Amino acid sequence: MLGFTIKAVLIDLDGTLVHTAPEIARAANNMLATMSLPTLTAAQITTYIGDGATTLIKRCLTGQLDGEPEPALQATAQALFFEYYAQIVTESQLYPNVVADLHAIKNSGLRMACVTNKPGSFTLPLLAKHDLLPFFELVVSGDTLPRKKPEPDQILYVCEQFGVSSQEVALVGDSKTDISAARSAGCKMFAVPYGYNQGQRIKVTEVDALIDNIGNVLDLLR
Repeated sequence: MLGFTIKAVLIDLDGTLVHTAPEIARAANNMLATMSLPTLTAAQITTYIGDGATTLIKRCLTGQLDGEPEPALQATAQALFFEYYAQIVTESQLYPNVVADLHAIKNSGLRMACVTNKPGSFTLPLLAKHDLLPFFELVVSGDTLPRKKPEPDQILYVCEQFGVSSQEVALVGDSKTDISAARSAGCKMFAVPYGYNQGQRIKVTEVDALIDNIGNVLDLLR
C-alpha cells in the first residue's frame, strides 16, 4: 500500500475501460477504402488512438503521428469516419472486471468522472450501452471543453465541479497523453498496462503507480 489520499478518481475510456481499437480500426479502414486510399493494419491504427478522433484521422491519412493532411481531405475523411464509427461504436467490449471494479470504487465513497478525448457523440452511447453512466457523476468528453488531454483543462474542470483540489484527484489511464494531462494538472497518475499508448509500454518511473486493473486503485489508498 502506497498510502495516497484522494477523494475522486477520473478514468479514461479508450484502452482503460473499453477495448475500442477493433471498431475504430474498422471505421477508419472503411473511411480510407471509400476514399480509394490504402487501408492500414488494425495494429497500426491502434497506435494512432488516444488524442481524439480528429488526430486519429490525420494520422490515418498521413501515416505520421504529427502529420497534417490537406484541410479538404481531412474534412471529407472526418465526415466519413464519424458516419462509419457511429454505426458500430457500441459494439466495443469492456475489459475484464470493469463493472465489478467500478462498483468497488463507488462503494468505497470515492467520486468518479470519466475523462476522455473521445467526442461526446461516441462517448455517451458507448457508456450507456454498457450501463456505465450511473457510475460517473460527470463525463467530460473530447469536445466538452475547447482543449482536451494532454492539456490539463478536463481534469481541472472536474476538480472545479467536484470542489476538490487537483492534489486530491487521481487519473487512471493508459497513455502518455493521460500522463501529460495529469502532470500538468498536478494530480496523481495511475496507469493500466493493457491499453494503447501508441504501442509503447508505460514505465513505472513515468507514473505514481502501475496497476493491473482499475480496481487496484483501492489498494493504493490510506
